[in-house]
Amino acid sequence: MDDLKIRQKTEDMIAYGYTAIRQFPKSERHVLSQEIRDTMWRLLRLIIVCNHRYHKKTTMQDLDAELDLLRAQIRLAKELEYLPFKKYHYWSMLLNEIGRMIGGWFKAIQRGSG
Repeated sequence: MDDLKIRQKTEDMIAYGYTAIRQFPKSERHVLSQEIRDTMWRLLRLIIVCNHRYHKKTTMQDLDAELDLLRAQIRLAKELEYLPFKKYHYWSMLLNEIGRMIGGWFKAIQRGSG
């Protein structure tokens, strides 16, 4: 059941991310903001794929790596001042929550219940 919650949280995070990157400079709309959008969709895709796989461990590791990449991208956007601190902070909280859910899902898989 946690996998469905994580999917909803990720969809909510994507919706927030789209509004947050709308204010990026025009020169970055097809560069960093596009990379962030692609990473968010890959994250959601990996959650869906992982939910359907019997052996989830490798996909979970890919999922964790994709989340780490997304964190790095939004941190870079904040450092380049494309993203205000308030939006960065809220977005990071959403990503941390998703990260905790991935960790819980991974532990459940290791115990053999997922």
